Amino acid sequence: MKKLALASMLLVLSACSDLSALTGSQGATDSTTARMHSCLLAEGNSRLQAGTLFTNGLKATAQDMVSTCTKRLALQSMGISPEAQSTAENIITQLRNFGSAQ
Repeated sequence: MKKLALASMLLVLSACSDLSALTGSQGATDSTTARMHSCLLAEGNSRLQAGTLFTNGLKATAQDMVSTCTKRLALQSMGISPEAQSTAENIITQLRNFGSAQ
C-alpha cells in the first residue's frame, strides 16, 4: 500500500513538474490553447483550495471550468477585465434596487 501511494505521488509530481510553461506570464504570441490551459490550471487549483473541486461529478465540473475560462478569456480578448465586469454588475444591481425603491 505504501509503495502504491509513493508511486502515485511520484507520478503526480513528475506530471506537475513542468507547469511553469502553463502558469507563466502570457505574451501576445502565446496561443489560445496555452492561455486556456493556464486558466484551467488556475481555476482547478482555486477550486481545490476552496474545497469545491470534487463537489460535482467530473463532467459537470469540467464543463463549468471550461465555461468559466472561456468567458474569462473572451472578456480579456475584448479588453474587459473581470474587475470591470464586476463593477458593471454592481452598478446594474444598484440601479435595479434604486428603481424598485421608488
